[in-house]
Amino acid sequence: MSIPLRVAFIHPDLGIGGAERLVVDAAIGLQALGHPLVIYTSHHDPNHCFEETRNGQVAVRHVIPPFPRSINGKFHILFAHAKQLHLTLHLLWPWAPKYDVYFVDQLSTCVPFLRAIGRTPVVFYCHFPDKLLANGEFVEGNLKKKRVRLLKRLYRWPMDWLEEVTTRQADVILSNSNFTARVFRSYFPSIRQTPRTVYPGINISVYETPIGATDPDIVAVTSDTPTLLSLNRFEKKKNAALAIAAFAKLRPRVPEFTKMRLVLAGGYDPRLEDNMQTLYALIDLARANSLTFNVITPASSLKLPPLNMTPTGPDVLFLLNFSTEQRTALLTAPSTRALLYTPANEHFGIVPVEAMACGLPVLACDSGGPTESTVAAPPAERTGWLCAPDADLWAEALTEMVRMSEEQRTALSKRAKDRARNVFGMDAMAARLEEALREAVELGPPEGGRVWLFMVLGFLLAYFISSWVL
Repeated sequence: MSIPLRVAFIHPDLGIGGAERLVVDAAIGLQALGHPLVIYTSHHDPNHCFEETRNGQVAVRHVIPPFPRSINGKFHILFAHAKQLHLTLHLLWPWAPKYDVYFVDQLSTCVPFLRAIGRTPVVFYCHFPDKLLANGEFVEGNLKKKRVRLLKRLYRWPMDWLEEVTTRQADVILSNSNFTARVFRSYFPSIRQTPRTVYPGINISVYETPIGATDPDIVAVTSDTPTLLSLNRFEKKKNAALAIAAFAKLRPRVPEFTKMRLVLAGGYDPRLEDNMQTLYALIDLARANSLTFNVITPASSLKLPPLNMTPTGPDVLFLLNFSTEQRTALLTAPSTRALLYTPANEHFGIVPVEAMACGLPVLACDSGGPTESTVAAPPAERTGWLCAPDADLWAEALTEMVRMSEEQRTALSKRAKDRARNVFGMDAMAARLEEALREAVELGPPEGGRVWLFMVLGFLLAYFISSWVL
């Protein structure tokens, strides 16, 4: 029998999102294999997190940093690095708990410190290079540079350098998709290690748990009306506007459906201006298409302004910060006809896999991670549709989807569930992660040295340049 590993996860912001869902499910999967585990984070709000991190199923250590999130909406990445170094300091105190291996994702700043000072191996999980997210809009095979002012380039350069150098220090590097691995190799040329793809996994049993149909939270979001569902954070880059535009074009095409609705559900953080602006822009788009709507949120502190909401039977339902039970209820409801996944060039995208686990057909953009999770052809193997992000093309695909016969829907549902369980189940992910963690441990304790001094100097350089820009 293998000896259990003491594992510490380091994740910057344990809120509600795809990266956070991966971390939580990975932790649950590794715990099921017998590994004691703790997640360390610089932000964890019990009112804005996944249930498993709130109810004690996964141990969370919230190390509150002395730094702001930003200054006047700027310098997010600078303070993100500072917060992670602050968290790392807590892990390196002589009296801090000892671990066999660290699992780090999103930010790699801490990697050389954990190895050189903590003498502990590190597995780094790459969702997508931050330098590409910050400096431009990625299209596979081409990086379309935005017009970045000289001062911002000076601000970003040390951060991009720091990301590449610190990532290079990891003992084992993983990626969330083959798509991300290709991008990683192209834009981190100094890193010789090829990332190994470990697809995010999901806890399929969650979607098989009976839902209390009389629960007020469930009653508030479910309906017998044929439903199209979109699950994404309320961020502009997630392009939920495509779902509204396609839905508006779909309705005249299927007159046999006298009533349909679109549910847009996702994480909403009032601290983030992008979230607020995106929500109001989507509401304006619904109004422009003469669609009625409601906004449901469990957090009264959000204090949304009057929105001319429809009391019953809206065309579009905006569900902010849904619970696990609400998500499951919407994904498994007999009235839900399809899952719309609108981001283009998504690095992986766990939502299409969640939909497949529930037997739902998926409509996603024909780029990025969804091309690996969703099978669009041949029709006999199909679990969904992949289309360019064009409202007319999406309306055409949706027409085909909602008009499927019961026999076609049943066959697709079985294929989708089988693929989700066999390729993207939490057990499969946990086994691959365990293999990577053991590989890192078997390499032996990292050598001490002065590499960390260069990391400090690099970070200080970034800090001073950023302060000069500020």
